[in-house]
Amino acid sequence: MKINENFVLREVAGSWVVIPIGEKSVDFNGMMNLNETGVLLWRELEKGAKKEELVSALTAEYDVSAEIAAKDIDEFVETLEKAGCLEA
Repeated sequence: MKINENFVLREVAGSWVVIPIGEKSVDFNGMMNLNETGVLLWRELEKGAKKEELVSALTAEYDVSAEIAAKDIDEFVETLEKAGCLEA
């Protein structure tokens, strides 16, 4: 999985947001707010991380089991897929 190049992560007034650029700005109205966990996962996805790598990143940073991390990652990835933020 990898982040679509038409979406960028920016810090705005202390908050992290994902905004569309280029042609995606026509199809995607608005922006997405991310918390610290979302930012961590986003940055890993920018590098093309696989699910196992995402689980490792979350469990290394937070006191969470691999099972819960995997469930949360599935939900996050599903949200990104619906928004068109991910490439295969």
